[in-house]
This record gives sequence, C-alpha cells and structure tokens, in this order.
Amino acid sequence: MGKNTYYTDDDFWQKINAYAKLAGRKVIEKALQLYYAAADPNTPAWAKSVIWGALMYFIAPIDAVPDAIPVAGFTDDFGVMVCALITVNAHITEKIEKRAAEKIKEWFDQET
Repeated sequence: MGKNTYYTDDDFWQKINAYAKLAGRKVIEKALQLYYAAADPNTPAWAKSVIWGALMYFIAPIDAVPDAIPVAGFTDDFGVMVCALITVNAHITEKIEKRAAEKIKEWFDQET
C-alpha cells in the first residue's frame, strides 16, 4: 500500500486474519474499503494520510477499547474507520466497494 513507519501491510493482514470473526463483517468491510482505497493510485496523498491514520489505529495493539472484549472491542476502531471513510468518501469508488464486498463474501459466507 505504501511506506509508513507505523503501518505495514503485513500488520494489517495479520490483524484481519486474527480478528475477522470477532470484529465482524461490518468492521472488516470498512477496513478493506480503506485498505483498497489507499492502494489505489488515484487516491490523493492527503486521503491516503487519513486512511493510514485510521488503519494504524485499527492495527494498534492498544486502543481506547481493547479488541479482545466481545462485541464492544471494535466499536472504537469502527468509529475511527467510519470517520475516515466519510472524510475520503469521494475516493471510495464503486470498484473499491465491490472488491471489499467480494472479499467479505469469500470470508464470511463460506461458513454456512
């Protein structure tokens, strides 16, 4: 996605893989939308900075509400990601939304 001292793609995917079920479909979908928007070369630098900030908060081992707490653990992460999505909304394209939705479907709909 980009070079950043505090954020790495590996950290992002480790967090997703470790906490996807606990975080839930909505949280992971928002995280993926942000991730794919930051990877898009058409997303401007200022928007990528907003996105990286939200994703850094998401992958941080310590935050306002510990992620291990069932149900409530990801409410703060979700709030940060929603604020970032509102801020960069013009750069969340239909293609990005579709890509995130496909990945979510692949992960969450295979459990039936």
